Amino acid sequence: MRESLLSLVLGLLAAVAEALAEGSTVRIVAVALAAAALSPLRRVLPSTVLLVTAMGMAEFAGFSPLVLVAAWSAGLRIDGFGKAAGTFAATYAVSLGLSVVWDAPSSPLALAFAAPWLLVKTVVPGLISRYWSQRRTLADTLQEYNAQILRERAMIAGQARMRERQRIAQDMHDSLGHQLTLISVHAGALEVDRKLTERQRETVGVLREASVAAMHELREVVGLLRDPAESPGEGGTSHAAQDRDVAAGTAPSRGLAGIEGLVEASRSAGAVVELRRSGEPHPLAPAADHAAYRIAQEGLTNAHKHAPGAWITIELRYEPDALVVEVANGRTPETPGTGRTVVSGGQGLTGLKERTRLLGGMVHEGPTADGGFRLAGLLPYGSSEGGAPSLSPGDMETTFVDLADDFREQIPAASPGESVPVTHRNGLPKELVKAMSRNKRLGGIAIGCGGTAVVILLLGIALVATGFFLASESDKAMIEPKQYHAVTVGQSEAEVRETLPSGKSFLAFGLDKGAPPEPKGAKCLTLMSTETGGEADEEPVFRFCFKGGKLVEKKSFMVRR
Repeated sequence: MRESLLSLVLGLLAAVAEALAEGSTVRIVAVALAAAALSPLRRVLPSTVLLVTAMGMAEFAGFSPLVLVAAWSAGLRIDGFGKAAGTFAATYAVSLGLSVVWDAPSSPLALAFAAPWLLVKTVVPGLISRYWSQRRTLADTLQEYNAQILRERAMIAGQARMRERQRIAQDMHDSLGHQLTLISVHAGALEVDRKLTERQRETVGVLREASVAAMHELREVVGLLRDPAESPGEGGTSHAAQDRDVAAGTAPSRGLAGIEGLVEASRSAGAVVELRRSGEPHPLAPAADHAAYRIAQEGLTNAHKHAPGAWITIELRYEPDALVVEVANGRTPETPGTGRTVVSGGQGLTGLKERTRLLGGMVHEGPTADGGFRLAGLLPYGSSEGGAPSLSPGDMETTFVDLADDFREQIPAASPGESVPVTHRNGLPKELVKAMSRNKRLGGIAIGCGGTAVVILLLGIALVATGFFLASESDKAMIEPKQYHAVTVGQSEAEVRETLPSGKSFLAFGLDKGAPPEPKGAKCLTLMSTETGGEADEEPVFRFCFKGGKLVEKKSFMVRR
């Protein structure tokens, strides 16, 4: 569409230019059609169209607008500096030669004006477009390199996070795993001790189950933190083993189904806990199901720590678009204190808020009107679709980046002892360095050619201005011999001066050197002749002397300069 519109505009401009040149109707139509037809061809044959248009411009004025467009297009589309330079040089030479042959400039000043003007029309647009194209190409290359750097930086950061997670997982397994195992072993030994009462055995059993549950949770967290590519046998446990433990009943559930187990464990410890459910149950994504369990677990833990002996209520409300998990407790009963301080890291609620935020939900906590405390979490049903992606066992086995996009996979393999040079010594890829050096070299050539063209243009303008100035000055100080002979002695001064120039020009300075003496009391006007003298240092001069309002003498002589 744009190309058709451009062809139409160039055709109309060609018709107007030919009409201003007083061409015939047939000539106007033919030039307009030719310009419109050559315009789209410049995209396929830039050199040919530029040469043809430059040749036609010498005879047809309508091709002048098309030459500018063809030169711009040729600068963009001609491959290779040598080919482009040859095309533009040939175009300029042909256009200048045909202009001299067909137009036949009347004077050297006219030729001096035509030469830079043709340079502006045929060469300067191509140089500008070529420099602009090279600059745009270099900018695109730099943008691609910047995007690659950002991708590599993200992958390096991901690898650093993965290594840190592996270190944390190892520390957790080595420290907490050992301690939880000791707690479980000692609790198991106490549970079968005959000296304990039945109530004490129940309490010890709760402790043992809690330690076992903590061990399974630790293994689960370690499995998430570890690199999935590593063997699960090194301190962690595979997902298949965890699934077998859950199926066998040896590992507690980590979803909504496990909340009843939390309630039973708290009741066994002597707490008054009530579990309520309301609304029609909806299926939850695995991550949201796990988050619901964590909210109930954190609420119970905080109630046991900060309000021992108070009643606790856990409510699961299935709203139309989300599940609300609420844990509330009453005021702490007025009982004598034990003097023990409660150890709390303050990170549980922060972790819950971050977990639910990633799922598209939210967590709220705060005191109640009766002096208790309330923790509530809202988990959307569509967390797996609309919110952050949920983690599944299959997702845990995937890597952070696809192998096709992994920077490490993009480097070709080399034999031992050999290195694969990817970057230049300045830290840039070799391809980018080559592109920058090539564009810099070609851009420098283009700038040099453009600067030369500008200098030539300025010189041409200066020559033209000088020519106009000299022509104006010569009109004030020079006359032809026939004008000299047409004046007769005795004519009135006003009549003679009306036919002669004023002589007020710097060209008339020094014409009185070696001149014959002027008549006494007369005022003389000395002018140069348009003809040259016989010798190089001689110049013919005409002098007109006036006295009493009349021409009293006219004399022709030679002066030396």
